[in-house]
Amino acid sequence: MANHKSALKRIRQTEKRTERNRFYRTRIKNIVKAVRTAVDAGNKEEAQAALVVANANLHKYVSKGVLKKETAARKVSRLHLAVNAIQA
Repeated sequence: MANHKSALKRIRQTEKRTERNRFYRTRIKNIVKAVRTAVDAGNKEEAQAALVVANANLHKYVSKGVLKKETAARKVSRLHLAVNAIQA
């Protein structure tokens, strides 16, 4: 166990950040899954609507420091490619 006040504070901060990051990681997976599910179903309108939500949320998480800018851009780009590949 930690003996210094600063070490105890770091432990508390780490626990808070871990819980918050777990929430965001799960949320990111669900957002991407919604787009992928619509793409697999071949529903272009639903996929495009889910893509708008995914794009906004992924970039919001970049500004919060949860994701790196390049990671969000890569995820959005791959989702765009998948949605655009749907034959209408």
